[in-house]
Amino acid sequence: MRILMVSEDIPAPQVGGLGKHVVTLANALIDAGHQVHLMGRNDCDYSACASEIGFKGHFIPGFDLANAGWKETQLGVFIAPKRPALAKRIARAITARASGYDVVHYHGHLPMVGRYVSGTINFVQTRHDQGSECLTHVRFVDGEVCDTTRPQDCAQCIHANPGPFRQFISATAVNRYRRETADTFAKCKTIFVSDFLRRQFVRAVPSANMDKTHVVHNFIDLSRLLRLAGTSGTFEQGKILLAGRIDQAKGFGAFLAEATNRIPQGVTLNIVGDGPEKGVLEQQYANDQIIFSGWQSYDSVIGMTAQSHVCVVPSIWQEPFGTTTLEALALGRPCIALSRGGTPELIRYQRYEGQLVLVQTMPELVNAAFAQALQSTVAMPLPDKLDMDVSVVLDSILEIYKR
Repeated sequence: MRILMVSEDIPAPQVGGLGKHVVTLANALIDAGHQVHLMGRNDCDYSACASEIGFKGHFIPGFDLANAGWKETQLGVFIAPKRPALAKRIARAITARASGYDVVHYHGHLPMVGRYVSGTINFVQTRHDQGSECLTHVRFVDGEVCDTTRPQDCAQCIHANPGPFRQFISATAVNRYRRETADTFAKCKTIFVSDFLRRQFVRAVPSANMDKTHVVHNFIDLSRLLRLAGTSGTFEQGKILLAGRIDQAKGFGAFLAEATNRIPQGVTLNIVGDGPEKGVLEQQYANDQIIFSGWQSYDSVIGMTAQSHVCVVPSIWQEPFGTTTLEALALGRPCIALSRGGTPELIRYQRYEGQLVLVQTMPELVNAAFAQALQSTVAMPLPDKLDMDVSVVLDSILEIYKR
């Protein structure tokens, strides 16, 4: 097949989970004999970060997202035409090139893109986050998970005290956003990386036609993982790894506040990543047992995961389906996380009973992490095949392409 992958998250000097998903899938398709091109932004330098991206095929600079803010922050409202206008920009770039491909697969943050492409294009999209119904994509506000579905309540995510007028303007934007997303789901094939994400949209838009939607869990490149883990050495007893973007939603601050001054002797915390809270947390908590390693390449993070005794995912927000957790499970590392979002669906990928420990509260998370770090354990042999590997998932995605 001739396949065009599309994502506004590429190119970027630091590729996040969505971008890694796109490249992993695209490379697997190339290895399987398909012709795959990747289209992304033309206002970023692909050549400067090509090695970090790691895509094996041809990159097409297709569209820009310059002037994408529309002064929403300054005005304190979500603006109804903004996201459809950006979606149209990407749709035009797709339409201009789609005739050369059997399928166009979009991975991005504008779920209504498919609404603006011709119905003759075999268009598929993958939804990676809660951006199907939430304009901030995370459903997280004031340090807590956002559980409301009322459009007027969304105004608090763009203004601290919105008032009736701003609530009306923002609610108008949210209603249009959800309506156009529902139209797209009814028109185009859509893949959710977890059943949790699909349920969340239906909860917000109960009338949506979801007949063309599918759930295909997130995946990893096992061969690359094994190659990197094979050169990383044995794991270090008592070493706890926390890796990810260091912000409030990811829960690093909440974990450290609970853990500080009670870390058992012989246990160390390795905090890997960058983000808006890194500087403050490092200044407040860094010591001989709490090490801040900063941003690391994907290869380095996998090596650190393999060398760690325990992996902890302290996310407070509802993770859609965390790749970090999948990688830890694949490498045989015990993993501790909060039981929320799509994380409970990862239980099926445990390599042994009790490998993924799910708890309800942050104190329970800290207690479980320390208890696990004090237990003696041995390294597991690395597997030749796992259900979470992209090569196993590939047939399901190709089947969706052909429908």
